[in-house]
Amino acid sequence: MTSVYLDYAATTPVDPRVLEAMLPFFTTHYGNPASRQHGSGDDAHSAVEGARTQVAQALGADPREIIWTSGATESDNLALQGVAFSPYYMRRGNHVITVATEHKAVLDACAYLETRGIGVTYLAVDPSGRIDLGELREAITPSTILVSIMHANNETGVLQPIREIGALCREKDVLFHTDATQSFGKVPIDVEADGIDLLSLSAHKVYGPKGVGALYVRRKGPRVRCVPLQHGGGHERGMRSGTLNVPGIVGLGAAAELALREWVDEQDCVAKLRDRLEGGLMECLDVRRNGHETERLAGFANLSFAGVDADRLMKEIPEVHVSTRSACTSAVRQPSYVLAAMGCNDAHMAGSIRFSLGRMTTEAEVDTVVSRIVAAIGAM
Repeated sequence: MTSVYLDYAATTPVDPRVLEAMLPFFTTHYGNPASRQHGSGDDAHSAVEGARTQVAQALGADPREIIWTSGATESDNLALQGVAFSPYYMRRGNHVITVATEHKAVLDACAYLETRGIGVTYLAVDPSGRIDLGELREAITPSTILVSIMHANNETGVLQPIREIGALCREKDVLFHTDATQSFGKVPIDVEADGIDLLSLSAHKVYGPKGVGALYVRRKGPRVRCVPLQHGGGHERGMRSGTLNVPGIVGLGAAAELALREWVDEQDCVAKLRDRLEGGLMECLDVRRNGHETERLAGFANLSFAGVDADRLMKEIPEVHVSTRSACTSAVRQPSYVLAAMGCNDAHMAGSIRFSLGRMTTEAEVDTVVSRIVAAIGAM
C-alpha cells in the first residue's frame, strides 16, 4: 500500500523550486563566499547575501540581523548561551525564563546554563498549552536578562502570544528570544511589531534542506550582544565562524521567499485538510484533541485515542507516517513531557498521536488515514 506522510512537523520534503535554486551551487557556482578575491567567491557571496535578504524580508528584519547556522538547535544554543555568557549581560544579571513545554534544544541549553550558575525559571502552561502572561510578569526579576518562549509548540502546534510577550519584555527591559522553527513561513512574524530580539529558525521545516538555519539577532533598539559558541575567522558578525553552506543557505532563502508569497492560501488549504482529518476521526472514534482548538498552527492535530496504545496502533498502520512524540525526543521511550506539562494522565498520553500536514498533503491521503485508523482500532 502507498504510504501517506503526515509528519511535516518532523521535517518537510524539499520543494522542487527550492531544489532548483540550490543545484547550481553544488556544481557550477561552488565558490567559497569568504574568498572574494575572484569571481567564484563573489558569486557565492552574492548568493548568500541574496538569501539573507529573503529571510529578513519574511521576518520584517534588516538582512544584517540574520546569522547563518546549521539549524534551529544551534540557533537556540547560540541565543541562550551567547546572551547568558556575554560580559555585557553578566554584569546585569544571571536569570533566564523559559517554559516547561519548550523544545529540547532550549530546555537542554537551559539545563547547561544552570550548571554554570545561571538561574532558570520554567513557566507552567494551562491545559490548552499556553502560558499565563501574569505568571511571566511575576517571574521577571531585576536579574532577569532573557526570556525564551517558543512561538509554536513542536508537538501540539499551540501558539503562544508572542506579541504580548514581546511587549512585556520590552516594558521590563529584558531580551526576548523565540524559537520559531515550526511557525516560520506559516504565520505572520514581524520582529519589530512583535518585540522579538532573537529568533531561531530552520530550513527543513519550511520545505528547505536539512542542516541549515538562521538566528535573527537585533542590531538596535536594543542592540543584542551575543558571544560566539565557536571561534575561527570571525564570520557572521563574529558570532558564528566557519565556511558557509552555500547551497543550503540558498535553499533556505528560496524557501523563505516562497513561504512569504504563498503562506495565506497554503495555510487555509492545510487547515481545511486538518479539520477534515479531525472531523473524520472524531465522528467514528472516541478522540480528544490535545492543545488549544484555535490558537495553533493550521497543520497540527495532536489527538488522543481513548483506550488505545498509540505505539501499537502505529505498528498496525506502518504505511501511515505519523509520530507519537516530537523528533527531538523519539529516541527516548517515555511519555511526552509536553502533554504531561498540560496535565494529561498516563493513559491519555499513551494514546496520543501527532498528525502534521503540509504543502503536499491531499484530501485523498487524509481520507485514507481516517479509514485506516478506524479499521485498525476496530480490529485491536
